[in-house]
Amino acid sequence: MVNESRLINLFKALITINAPAKEERECVDYVKNLLTELGLEVTEDDAGQAIGGNAGNVIAKLPGNKPGAPRIFLSAHFDTVEPTAGIKIIEDGDIIKTDGTTILGADDKAGMATAIECIQMLQETNAVHGDVYLLFDVAEEIGLLGAGHLKIQDLNLDYGYVLDTGPPVGTFVNRTATHDKLEVTVIGKPAHSGKDPENGINAIVVASHAISKMKLGRISPETTANFGLISGGTAVNVVCPFVKLRGEARSTSEAELDAQIAHMKECFETAAAEFNTTVEIVHARHYSAYTIDENHPCVVNAVQASKNLGFEPTLRTTLGGSDANKFNAHGTTCIVVATGMDKIHTHEEQVSRRSLIDNARLNYELIVNAAR
Repeated sequence: MVNESRLINLFKALITINAPAKEERECVDYVKNLLTELGLEVTEDDAGQAIGGNAGNVIAKLPGNKPGAPRIFLSAHFDTVEPTAGIKIIEDGDIIKTDGTTILGADDKAGMATAIECIQMLQETNAVHGDVYLLFDVAEEIGLLGAGHLKIQDLNLDYGYVLDTGPPVGTFVNRTATHDKLEVTVIGKPAHSGKDPENGINAIVVASHAISKMKLGRISPETTANFGLISGGTAVNVVCPFVKLRGEARSTSEAELDAQIAHMKECFETAAAEFNTTVEIVHARHYSAYTIDENHPCVVNAVQASKNLGFEPTLRTTLGGSDANKFNAHGTTCIVVATGMDKIHTHEEQVSRRSLIDNARLNYELIVNAAR
């Protein structure tokens, strides 16, 4: 039932439209026009204005033909982690990739293409289904911003599926972590590094003392922590007056996460006190964990749909986040569906034609199985 050439051509068309976060306008317009031509009820919300972007989230509805059937959504995001301008698509047998000078953008246009193909399959087969919504959001890669501003609670949906994780197709993420961010500013004291360095306090030294005492990396099987960005100073001949560090911690256990964050803060505060200076710490919760029970209709339907197609419906845990974290936090149950995209966020990103086809088949089965 999958129209393979139509699906692959749509995927290629989407990845050739450059869509970095907050600059998704061209891709949003392309998709809105396509969905309108398919006869869906299409709207764009005001998320773009709220987040300082040039486009909002797209919400499209295919009305159901079976009263009482579950109202389900399929979701994917427009933006990619870096621009795909000038992309050169390479097809190596079953694999679709680039020439290595850009990313592919299968994260998450693989999800978007297969969701749209599913809609066309439903229309062409006259399958029985409830209301189906496509929720295509913006600025996912820079903090789930589009999903955070999408008023999903107003749509009165039963549950849904976010098409945004790696292989194998037929598996699902039903459990994720809570993710916290830290922004730390270590305050030093400037002085001329040649004339009177003893009168200064080097913020780099203070920060290094803090980091040297800190537990980072893999803290436990389901807790990690990291500092990944650092900047500061004014000149090489000035004792460094400030250092800014940005880091994170994430865990499926909120208690473990809270303990790790407290530990990281304490390391900085202790080091600052030892050097008779201060530190400023901004702590924010990026998103909250969710666990969707295997007996919830959302999971039951997914497992059965996967089995119907001969896949192995493994339920997975991940420390990564997705729009599903926001949607679940807003009260609409969902899990993440594997799309087959691989080596994401790198220039080696790729996806197979087979996984795109299988993902479209699975999307279709998720909808029709729920209505049976």
